[in-house]
Amino acid sequence: MSESDEQFEVEKSDEQWREVLDEETYHITREGGTEPPFSGKYDDHYEEGIYRCSNCGLELFDSDTKFKSGSGWPSFWDAVDSDRIATRVDRSAGMVRTEILCARCGAHLGHLFEDGPEPTGQRYCVNSASLQFDEK
Repeated sequence: MSESDEQFEVEKSDEQWREVLDEETYHITREGGTEPPFSGKYDDHYEEGIYRCSNCGLELFDSDTKFKSGSGWPSFWDAVDSDRIATRVDRSAGMVRTEILCARCGAHLGHLFEDGPEPTGQRYCVNSASLQFDEK
């Protein structure tokens, strides 16, 4: 996991992102929005496979690390590779959190919390709109 310095391998203008993403996905991934809890298609999804970034296709999470957190968003206790997740401090909504982003394109994924299960103790709390799923 790396602290984001705002330079990403895949860079597009807002106009280019709007052309390839639907309105909800654009709002969540490019503007840092959040889908309502328990509304995303991957919250209660437990098929075997890989979750990729919905913006650039980078493999981010394996279904083997997904768990039911009860938070209303898909939750994972680890990433496929820590280098695929960038982080930055998020001071929005009157709190301080760790925002997680796709390290390749900078898409907002969600937030990282230290209340997950072992072996990592982490909870990557991710918006479904930030993900696309490939079955194994």
